[in-house]
Amino acid sequence: MTPSSVEEAYPGAPPRRRGPKVSIALLLATATGLAGTAPGPPRARREWRVSSGDAGGTRYSPLDQIDRTNVSRLVPAWVFRTGDMQTAPASTIQCTPIVVDGTMYLTTPGLKVVALDAATGRRLWQFDPWGGERAGGTNRGVAYWEEGRDRRILVTAGPHLIALDAGSGREIESFGTGGRVDLRQRLDRDASALSVTATSPGIVFEDLLILGSVVGEGPTPAAPGHVRAYDVRTGERRWIFHTIPHPGEVGYETWPPDSWKTVGGANAWGGFTLDVGRGLVFFGTGSPSYDHWGGNRIGQNLFANSVMALDARTGERAWHFQVVHHDLWDFDLPCPPVLVDVRRGEKTIPAVAQATKMGHLFVLDRTSGVPLFPVEEREVPRSEVPGEESWPTQPFPLAPPAFARQRFSAAEVTDLSPEARAAILEQIAGMRTGDIFMPPGETPSVMLPQFNGGAEWGGSAFDPHRRLLYVNASDEAEWISMVPARLPDRMRLGEIGERVFSSTCTGCHRVGSAEGWPPPPAGPSTALDGLRGRRSRPEVESTIANGRGQMPAFASLSDLERRALSAFLLDEDEDEVVDTRHVELSFAAEIPWVATGHNELRDPEGFPANRRPWGTLNALDLDAGEIRWQVPLGTDPRLEARGLPPTGTFNIGGPLATAGGLVFIGAAMDERFHAFDAETGALLWQFQMEAGGYASPATFEVDGRQYVVIAAGGGGKPGTKPGDAYYCFALPHGQSEGATPTR
Repeated sequence: MTPSSVEEAYPGAPPRRRGPKVSIALLLATATGLAGTAPGPPRARREWRVSSGDAGGTRYSPLDQIDRTNVSRLVPAWVFRTGDMQTAPASTIQCTPIVVDGTMYLTTPGLKVVALDAATGRRLWQFDPWGGERAGGTNRGVAYWEEGRDRRILVTAGPHLIALDAGSGREIESFGTGGRVDLRQRLDRDASALSVTATSPGIVFEDLLILGSVVGEGPTPAAPGHVRAYDVRTGERRWIFHTIPHPGEVGYETWPPDSWKTVGGANAWGGFTLDVGRGLVFFGTGSPSYDHWGGNRIGQNLFANSVMALDARTGERAWHFQVVHHDLWDFDLPCPPVLVDVRRGEKTIPAVAQATKMGHLFVLDRTSGVPLFPVEEREVPRSEVPGEESWPTQPFPLAPPAFARQRFSAAEVTDLSPEARAAILEQIAGMRTGDIFMPPGETPSVMLPQFNGGAEWGGSAFDPHRRLLYVNASDEAEWISMVPARLPDRMRLGEIGERVFSSTCTGCHRVGSAEGWPPPPAGPSTALDGLRGRRSRPEVESTIANGRGQMPAFASLSDLERRALSAFLLDEDEDEVVDTRHVELSFAAEIPWVATGHNELRDPEGFPANRRPWGTLNALDLDAGEIRWQVPLGTDPRLEARGLPPTGTFNIGGPLATAGGLVFIGAAMDERFHAFDAETGALLWQFQMEAGGYASPATFEVDGRQYVVIAAGGGGKPGTKPGDAYYCFALPHGQSEGATPTR
């Protein structure tokens, strides 16, 4: 792994000199000092010590050397190539690096941890959690803690939380067992055979690491998503908050009596934010498992799909606000709420702003959870699936307006061409269409926003001086339907495998379709295609049973299910006919109805079914409760070549706002890194990378020079080609003065 310098064309940075240390306590105390409580940024605010920029998750930097007048001059200062990407299945990088005292810490497609000289991209050390075994998955960053000379990097890989010495990259043996804590342990329920990992980094408060988890979402057994705090020195669990309440706890009555023993999910997978002064930690939770049928969890289901505030020292609930009742749509809260201030006349109210997949932004009082704008409970359609009891109403904030579309009908069908429109109208002729919160049923339903629509895990950025919150959104339609989990009397082995795949795997993967099941999407695969010839059947079946890297284990699947799933993925033995009269899918008794997957809806050329734009960047005025501006984010190069204006695209990754009046973001499928004018939304600069920038960027300063860095890992849910590079940009030396921006 070596950096690829471009300093021959653009003079490089001078040798690194370490600045004075600033304690992590001082950093955290000032990072959340909104509403004028912080006199000014310390030295540490000119770095990037927390994955989301600061403890409040604002993704805002006071650096202004790069601004609207000179951003057009940005050039790569260095490029670091990790060297461990995979093509089948395609790997990705979603990590936002942190920068501490001139050192950058990041993760690779193979989930290795690397330390670089932040000014030059020179590798300082590397840690491989797998001991040389080929593995991969998703990781969005690391956490940092220090006290005196004890400096630690905390990272998750597979089911383990790992503590590393920040100077050497070696595991700290006194933490947990040999440097690791098994996340499947101490969940107050046996999860030893279940999948528990974490993709978003935890957050440090005093001597605690507060951590969420990623657990199963399908119909197979899943672990509960309880939130835990660990001692950063020893790895001991210091507290736990039950997101699925136990008997005697608040919210227990919103579930059937034994749900705390059997239902999984309701997990804080998107990360955390902190109000250090008040000692409050905030997060959003996901849906209960199973995502699309809740007949075994009748009720409102607290604290799933909720904005939560806990006492950071004890884990005791301060308040909650549920944004989806009894979720049937996989409308997780994919990111934590951002700490913001809202002005009402002469009064400034500390608040949090929670972006959602639905395109709603909930703005809540930081101390009480009371909405600062009216929220209306509206009646929504009821489910007709046998055994299901959907909730009769859902909450709709009346301001700010939704930043993503929430309806699909003939009026929303694409106008790209008469042929495209006619093709989509024909496809949806037998489907249900309408407003958001239409429950999935036996008849296919079109969903807009889709299951990965609206805001995603990249979250939002808040500029406290311009008083604007920036959030990107995907605006493409998908369809879903429900089918009985029971099997017909006779099925081909591959058909059984596809049933298993569609019900358990489509949250992360897509492949082509076997006969008798929904047709394959026209868009790009997220790609288990191509496994044949790369993996043997024993390897695939072992991975299904035991997991690999961040992929969970599906130990509860029967031997037949694993064999059938392997046959489907490898396109082998699909014609073998199985007598299924005495065979039942392992989850059918508990979950008798399953979804056919999250299915793309596209025209014959592969473009989305709905009108453009297909992705946007939005600026929301939180004082007025209005959208200040909305612009397409990214473009489809095929349509760009035809002379069409930017179309917007499906996007993954979040924004970065700076005092220089800029919003930096990759995220789009055009594989470009963009800089927008923070005041107007005008595109000022873009750089074509080798792969998609499906990660949130960071900015920092070393020796008086400002840098902006983003991972170009491609792959992932957008389904584009994978990459293995971190691009770090700066102004050429001596060229930080004003220049005319390009538009």
